[in-house]
Amino acid sequence: MRSTLRGVDAFVVLAEPTRRRILQELRTSEHTVGELVDALAVSQPTMSKHLKVLKTAGFVSSQTRAQHRIYRIEPRPLADLDEWLAPYRELWTTHLDALALMGARILPGPGHQLEVP
Repeated sequence: MRSTLRGVDAFVVLAEPTRRRILQELRTSEHTVGELVDALAVSQPTMSKHLKVLKTAGFVSSQTRAQHRIYRIEPRPLADLDEWLAPYRELWTTHLDALALMGARILPGPGHQLEVP
């Protein structure tokens, strides 16, 4: 994955909790700005600011239907992040597996109690 998405650092975009909440809302269905404002209990100007950042970074797209702007999540940037995180996930899995093996060697087996001084 590139370190940026459309010239914007994806981690900076997603560091803002309101933006993560917007993506959570859009995960299951498209929403109008008004629906997002109601769901997240933020002002319309605040919502518009966050949607603009998400749109610039490619995390959401929009289309106009009648007098409403409908937003939807775009999976590609999230897939890019997932791809970038894969080696770290593998690293942690390896470390956790090693920790589990170490714990199995140290801790008593089933039916035995660990004596604590």
